[in-house]
Amino acid sequence: MLKISPQAQDTEADQASKLTAISVDRVSKSFKGAPVLHDICLDVRAGELLALLGPSGSGKTTLLRIIAGLETPDSGRIVFGGADTTRVPVQKRNVGFVFQHYALFKHLSIADNIAYGLNARQRAERPPRNEIKQRVEALLDLIKLSNFADRYPSQLSGGQRQRVALARALAVEPRVLLLDEPFGALDAQVRKELRRWLRDIHDRTGQTTVFVTHDQDEALELSDRVAVLHGGRLEQIGTPTDVQERPVSQAVVRFLGDCLEVDGETKDGQVFVGPREVPIANYLHGAAKVRLFIRPWQFEIVGPEDGHMSGIVKSMFTSQGRVHISVEDVDGHLFTVNAAGGVSPPLNEPIGLKITGGHLFSR
Repeated sequence: MLKISPQAQDTEADQASKLTAISVDRVSKSFKGAPVLHDICLDVRAGELLALLGPSGSGKTTLLRIIAGLETPDSGRIVFGGADTTRVPVQKRNVGFVFQHYALFKHLSIADNIAYGLNARQRAERPPRNEIKQRVEALLDLIKLSNFADRYPSQLSGGQRQRVALARALAVEPRVLLLDEPFGALDAQVRKELRRWLRDIHDRTGQTTVFVTHDQDEALELSDRVAVLHGGRLEQIGTPTDVQERPVSQAVVRFLGDCLEVDGETKDGQVFVGPREVPIANYLHGAAKVRLFIRPWQFEIVGPEDGHMSGIVKSMFTSQGRVHISVEDVDGHLFTVNAAGGVSPPLNEPIGLKITGGHLFSR
């Protein structure tokens, strides 16, 4: 589990592109005739932390299970380090798998849970007892549970149990670490703590890691790259900045957070909502009718007659220093805007909203 560093003559991006740990090559899968994955192509770079992000039913867990060998694709290949492993059973793929609900052995101590995968190997492949002990001690130190070796899972918190599950997966020195909604069963505060902890563990070990989540914040905070799935298709893959600032489809925009959809038009290279121009570059050459996706913070509150649109203030609250305002438009639809500078307009009064940015797609 050594951290991978780029060679001096290559940039980090150049080196990463040469080191592909897993290739998903045109993988499709159906269950009882219902398509779940459609022709997925995806490369996982050695040493990276990749998030599979998408709503329920997008196919992300099925894809993870196919990579692990727990499911077999209907078509396509899974390639590990250049070798086709599509038909290789899970026991021989050397992957570490961490489930949402820990899957620890209740009757085994924490140390024995971590050592389980090593002790379960055939005698010829099993490390010496003292080596197993040293590896378990090192992993207990890594997950900051050195004083809990003799305890049992029932004596640990949910967050501690998930750390043990991760240590057990790392104990066998897997080729790749796979995590399926690893923090889904934990409360919000513990999730945040474990996100930081998992990122730190990854940076210290350099372990190639793929994790599934439907939590946008989790994926964007943790990962080196994000693969967004929707309806069994790979919509986009890129850095967290890429997918947030340069989404390639309406499905990606909608999934990555609240947005208001507004119809507009283009003319002479400019974008208009109603009679007013919107300060956004028009990169949709030839598209006269467009749809603008606007995040809550991409509005400026102005006078009722001075904005691209108007509405009535229905409610508001403050969270983490930002004022969230619920606005009702002329058609009775509610949407949220974030007021800049702590602006708090009166309730049940009309306001104008000036659009300051957004993502543009043809319609």
